[in-house]
This record gives sequence, structure tokens and C-alpha cells, in this order.
Amino acid sequence: MRRADRLMQLVQILRDGTLHRAGDLARATDVSLRTIYRDMETLAASGVPIEGERGIGYRVTAAITLPPLNLTMTEMEALHLGLNAVAHSDDAELSAAASSLSTKLDAVMPEDRSRAPAGSGFAIYPFADAARGFQHLPSLRQAVRTRQKLELVILDRTRITRPLQIDYWGRLWTCVVWCETTEGFDEIRVDQITSLRILPSLFVDEPGKALRDFRQSQSR
Repeated sequence: MRRADRLMQLVQILRDGTLHRAGDLARATDVSLRTIYRDMETLAASGVPIEGERGIGYRVTAAITLPPLNLTMTEMEALHLGLNAVAHSDDAELSAAASSLSTKLDAVMPEDRSRAPAGSGFAIYPFADAARGFQHLPSLRQAVRTRQKLELVILDRTRITRPLQIDYWGRLWTCVVWCETTEGFDEIRVDQITSLRILPSLFVDEPGKALRDFRQSQSR
């Protein structure tokens, strides 16, 4: 299993909000304790809201709070989208200011870890290319709201999906879908989408294919 895939698997395990011991995570992903410790540091540095420490356990929190402001996940997502866009602009002064502001934001985010994340504050390895998925977010949001099916090309494979929910994990975006091609739920990393096409056909909730069914499967 590639490291990026393992890290995504760890996020999916931790997202239930309960405390998971490092030993259990190591067995679930078939790696050593030392590797889990490194993976937790990498996820935290990537911006994923990890709580916990060695010997106690780890979990992913949902809320993002910036004193004295309380930001929703969508507001935080919009903020980082804007900062990333400006940081990659041709205006050197604005680009530097965006990187500096992102660093300051990361510095004041409440975190239970011994050191602040390194780098400019934008997503670092293994999610350094998360910005590639920005172009697809408006279409994904539209499809979730209007309940339209999507044709997605992911890693050279074409899939017909029902988009159910977009999740945001510290500058990493995922989309929960019911995949009609594989006939099962999947959580797709938006940065791995090569192309996206909104299809004219709509979908309705069906037993075993709705978001509540996905949530129930995650809580087992």
C-alpha cells in the first residue's frame, strides 16, 4: 500500500471521533508502531486536525476554531482556497503575504501536539498536490446540492457516481460517493480526480445507497 493511501485509510479510521490506540492503528494498516507515530506527525503537519499523543491514542476532531473567531468547516475551506489561489499568483508581494498569513493561521489553530507544523502552512507531503482538486470543488458542490450523477475519471479509471457529501481535512478534500461502477461506497480524494462531468440524470436515496447508510457502515 502506498503511503498516501495508508494515510487516507488512517483518516477514515480516526474520523469517528473516538480515541484509537497506536497499536490498533498499526494492526489495522499492517505497519509498525514507529511508522504510525511518523504517520500521525505527517497528518498533523499536513493540516489534518489530529488530537492525541504516543501512549494515549489519536483521534480526528471536526471543529476548527480560530480565536477569537469560530469558523465553520466551509468558511475555513474558503479561506484556504483563497490563500492558495493568491499564493500561486504572479504578484510576488501578495503571494508572500498569503503564505505568511497561512503560517499565522496554522500557528493559532488549537492543536494537541508538541510542535507547530513546518513549512509555509499549505498542505505538505503527502497531500502537497491537493490544490489540483480546487477546480472540481464548485462542480462537486453543485452535484451534491442538486443530486446529479457524476462521471469521474480517477487514476485513469472512469466511474459513474452519486456524490453524497464533501469533507474537508486540513486542506485535503474528499467526497463520499455511492459508486454505480463498483456498486459500493467510496471516499474519493478530490486531488486524484483527473476529470469530472455532471450528468443530466438525477438520483434519489435508495436503501443501502444513502449517506446515512455510509455513516452507519463507518460506525460499525
